[in-house]
Amino acid sequence: MKTKRVFIPGCSLPSYNPKAVEKTLAFLQEKLPGTGAILKCCGKPTKALGQVDKFHERYDTLQAEIDRLGAEEVVVACQSCYMTISENSPKQKVISLWELLPKIGLPKESVGIGKNSDLVFTIHDSCPTRYKSFIQDGIRWIMDELGYKYVEPPHTKENTRCCGFGGMVVPANPDLALRVMKRRTEEFETDYVVAYCAACRESMVKGGKKAVHILDLIFGEVMTSKSEFPCVPSSPITSWINRYKSKKAINKTLK
Repeated sequence: MKTKRVFIPGCSLPSYNPKAVEKTLAFLQEKLPGTGAILKCCGKPTKALGQVDKFHERYDTLQAEIDRLGAEEVVVACQSCYMTISENSPKQKVISLWELLPKIGLPKESVGIGKNSDLVFTIHDSCPTRYKSFIQDGIRWIMDELGYKYVEPPHTKENTRCCGFGGMVVPANPDLALRVMKRRTEEFETDYVVAYCAACRESMVKGGKKAVHILDLIFGEVMTSKSEFPCVPSSPITSWINRYKSKKAINKTLK
């Protein structure tokens, strides 16, 4: 199926919340008819491990899929995907979901949903796009539209700190990764965190905070101090099952 635009949710979001992937794609199709989707790794983890040749092999398969669909624009929810695809797909226009939503609006049922919540979220900015202020501004616009209260940590926006997940440090040196996670969360003044990367969200939980992905707030129920907050996956198998669910949801939505 040819399409002008494709949504690429990345790897971590589908492994965390298949429903969010499904609802995001459905909303994009409502606002931007004809939007397609690709569930495929951009290869960034391979590159982070220094396997540059393998990265190019993997990325070439993604590029081939984008070209096969005839896509001129790629919408991404992952910050690593944003940087990787921007650097390696010069023929396509790459736009962040967090840049796009302020332009097309939020679902009407989401606007003001958090105005009566007793929570105050700390915003954690992703480090791959620390210099992309339009992405950070988009996140704050979304929080304002939702009505949730939020604060900035000491290290924010272009000065944000790594969540502890970057550079494949978790499998390489888990003790160091946990120290980085806790260093990040210890500077937060609230117990509640909103992130716009699923891997970052997981790091915030491992660092001792109650954390959500911003899509949880857009497409989920009202979050309050009495809400049950998502934890970390029980096992890698759970993550792969969620990716399978995301694939099925994407296929269903595209029919």
